[in-house]
Amino acid sequence: MYLGTILGPSALLAVIPLPHLAHYRWTLVLGWMILSSILVLPQRIRAEDKHPLSRLLQRAYSPAFTFAMAHPAFIVGTMLLLLASTAVPFSRLGSEFMPPLEEGDLLYMPTTDPGISMDKVRELLQQTDALIKQFPEVQSVFGKAGRAETATDPAPPSMLETTIVLRRDKASWRHVPVPRLYDVLPEGLRAPLRRLWPDSRPITTDELIYGYDLPGHLHVKGLNEVVQIPRLTNSWTMPIKTRIDMLSTGIKTPVGIKVLGPDLATLAEVSQRIAEVLKTAQGTAGHTVSAFPEKSVGGNYLDIRIDRDEIARYGLNVGDVQDVIASATGGMNIGQTVEGLQRYPIDVRYPQELRDNLTALRQTLVATPGGAQVPLAQLATIDIHKGPPMLKSENAVLTSWVYVDIAGTDVGTYVQNAQRAVDAQVKLPSGYSLVWSGQYEYMEQARKRLQVAVPLAAVTIILLLYLATRSWLRVGIVVLAVPFSLIGASWLVYLLGYNLSLAVWVGVIALAGLDAETGLVMLLYLDHSFERFRGLGRMRDDGDLWHAVHDGAVQRIRPKMMTVMVVFSGLMPLLWATGAGADTMRRLAAPMIGGLATSFVMELLVYPVLFYQAKRVGLRRERRLAAALPVAADNSQGG
Repeated sequence: MYLGTILGPSALLAVIPLPHLAHYRWTLVLGWMILSSILVLPQRIRAEDKHPLSRLLQRAYSPAFTFAMAHPAFIVGTMLLLLASTAVPFSRLGSEFMPPLEEGDLLYMPTTDPGISMDKVRELLQQTDALIKQFPEVQSVFGKAGRAETATDPAPPSMLETTIVLRRDKASWRHVPVPRLYDVLPEGLRAPLRRLWPDSRPITTDELIYGYDLPGHLHVKGLNEVVQIPRLTNSWTMPIKTRIDMLSTGIKTPVGIKVLGPDLATLAEVSQRIAEVLKTAQGTAGHTVSAFPEKSVGGNYLDIRIDRDEIARYGLNVGDVQDVIASATGGMNIGQTVEGLQRYPIDVRYPQELRDNLTALRQTLVATPGGAQVPLAQLATIDIHKGPPMLKSENAVLTSWVYVDIAGTDVGTYVQNAQRAVDAQVKLPSGYSLVWSGQYEYMEQARKRLQVAVPLAAVTIILLLYLATRSWLRVGIVVLAVPFSLIGASWLVYLLGYNLSLAVWVGVIALAGLDAETGLVMLLYLDHSFERFRGLGRMRDDGDLWHAVHDGAVQRIRPKMMTVMVVFSGLMPLLWATGAGADTMRRLAAPMIGGLATSFVMELLVYPVLFYQAKRVGLRRERRLAAALPVAADNSQGG
């Protein structure tokens, strides 16, 4: 009857159609089974030695406990060797500020030459949008060129922005095969297993951008390889992240170099040399165009220098010529029109074909007081020269930026390699300096804060432990779990392919608190058992101490296991989480899960050994003192 009450509705939830709750079907099934088990199954508290789960755990733990107590040097030495093995993952882990937050959309921000015309910009925007839209994962594309009518978006026409909205349903994305253990089985046996454990997965966002490989060495091109247009430098990022990065550091790519100095031409030259070095640095994404300098002097400026002697021959002054230039090329406001509640200015200027090239401008006629029409070329010198398209300064010093888009490596490792390459191959002139920005700048700020936060958290945990135990020996035993928890934390983070980021370090700080909690529970039971045996007069020799430690460790294994499993049950689902924010939560949970596993094993094997050795030394000292006291008393009486 109990099983029917639990399994009946669970089976209905598993088979009936739930179109609006399809993604939560198994969550509902599991939730109903847990709730019905609590409400329906008979609740009866059994003694520890009669509980079937306790007896099973004790039978599994007792041999390991006996072996650890018989070979304390081997157990402690093994743990120290495992602790030393953490040097392997730590030496191979990369570093980053925060893991990439999957926003669900992409932002394509290419850059072209500053002197590009609006017609060419429009043509490039249409071409890139058409190339991006042909990918099946892309739902819609919206491109923008130039700046908006706001001071917060000083984007020049040479910077394009294309918002790429991706399809939310991953089933419509292309899939790549994933090797499974059941691949060796016949097709008839693989089919049901494939439904439970699919042998393919949707491509990731990075694979969509940079391409991926199929079996047989077949490479499928990504967005970065398809959208390759001469003199157009690609940059792929995400909308929200890019806005935050550009508002805080101004750098739209993961890594940026700010070159500071007094002269724009020298800044442009140094930036170009740095970009050439970074193009060949290990980890630069895709093609060599992923490292590109900002054009500090790439703008085109029209100069019209009026010949004062020549205009004087025709009876003209400078203002007459400037009025013609302003009205003919730039336009002159001659009035205003009112359309309902809206007002529009009326401007007049020459048509585009009479002002879009130097030859046409030179033929612009200037009326003299005598009624003659003189070409502008006879009154002024007209030419084009290069200049800065935009002036940028930082700390009151002119600056030029180099953008770097990286793939296949982490930010910290790439910046270290790039810094060595730049220092060796680029010699800065006197008065010029470099600032590495982007995510690297965030990393440096976070590192300085962690240098304060981590020691402060450690001191706080130690003080709280001392207030709870009133013994520095107990505090030392509990704190031993923290370094041993780094074994599982570092190896699990390394095996999952994560980099050291702020999320991982927050998980490590939380892990220290969990270690203190579980270690304190273990020490509490050992102390309680020791005092109980002493109160019963069963602490006469080392054998009684061994049985007391056995009672506190083995006989109380179920509540300790429950304490750890409650934490595991809350953290394990985070490793399979998907959606926005899941990348951060997985890196937050990984060190806590791996570290808690190894620290719990250490608490089961090493804590009893250390507790036994410490108490044995204390009991032997007490026995020596007790044996010496009667002798001292007899001597005093005889004197």
